[in-house]
Amino acid sequence: MYCFNNDYSEGAHPRIMEAIIQASLTQHTGYSLDSHTEHAKELIRKEIKRDDVDIHLIVGGTQTNMITISAALRPHQAVIAPETGHINVHETGSIESTGHKVLTQPTPDGKLTPKLIQKTLDWHTDEHMVQPKMVYLSNTTEIGTQYTLAELENLSAFCKQKGLYLFLDGARLGAALTSSINDLTMADIARLTDVFYIGGTKNGALFGEALVIANPELKPDFRFLIKQKGAMLAKGFLLGIQFEELFQNDLFYQMASHANEMAMILKKTFTECGFPFFSESATNQQFPILPNNLIAALRESYQFQDQQAVDAAHTAVRFVTSWATKEEAVKQFAADFKTLAKKTCTILPTS
Repeated sequence: MYCFNNDYSEGAHPRIMEAIIQASLTQHTGYSLDSHTEHAKELIRKEIKRDDVDIHLIVGGTQTNMITISAALRPHQAVIAPETGHINVHETGSIESTGHKVLTQPTPDGKLTPKLIQKTLDWHTDEHMVQPKMVYLSNTTEIGTQYTLAELENLSAFCKQKGLYLFLDGARLGAALTSSINDLTMADIARLTDVFYIGGTKNGALFGEALVIANPELKPDFRFLIKQKGAMLAKGFLLGIQFEELFQNDLFYQMASHANEMAMILKKTFTECGFPFFSESATNQQFPILPNNLIAALRESYQFQDQQAVDAAHTAVRFVTSWATKEEAVKQFAADFKTLAKKTCTILPTS
């Protein structure tokens, strides 16, 4: 049974594993104060063309989101997010557990706009309500969509005008930056946000995210906050080694490109069979809307997740590819899908 559930089902790229093995019998300074981590930070600064940023390597995305948001906000402040945002639906109230509300807006495509943010600001007008202070985005979003350079520039200008911090969750940043429709660079993101992170867990690392803090207001005492929240890894050099490898010889981008290429084979298959999509994604997450009987037949050989029921007979499902997804497995799925679609589709595709 082949798994399209997520992009972290496999371990790590062989180059990363080999680098860890090579370094494992060498002694390293703990808590991310080692030479590998310092070199990784140098490589990231070179990639984003900024020497004035602080960089922290943290084990996972939930920890990174929780620490960053709780560090930026005063006790009476809140963060604005899309209704589908990871901090709202997939982090078990971690932000709320730090004493901060997540203020959400429904969006048609998983993306925030200045107009949607303004709706939240208009509702929160005085000291009897929490004060919005940060805007949370993800690129790609939870439904595979992504921001353009123009959109991020508009959001950045709006947030500066309104005195809001702009935070970009980059758990799948590699997929966004290597998609066929992307016009952003990592340097653009560093220029336009106050803080963002580069996801390793979902792009071929064993674990780890690289948080980049550009706004000087958010830099002080950040290592204290990482430690207090239980996210400071004693063997932090394991994170450093991984991000060294990710940002040497374009490995970060190569792996993300492969994941996207495999997803485009899936997308072509669904499209050729006449099925619509829940969202328009050019990245490694695809969300076809399929008849429930076809879904049941597919699940005899493949794993994937339900996204949302569309009607009594159709469900939007999620297929995710990764750096390690085998092309032969995707092509076999495409052949199986076409065969099963012909056999089971007495229920026609939705329009």
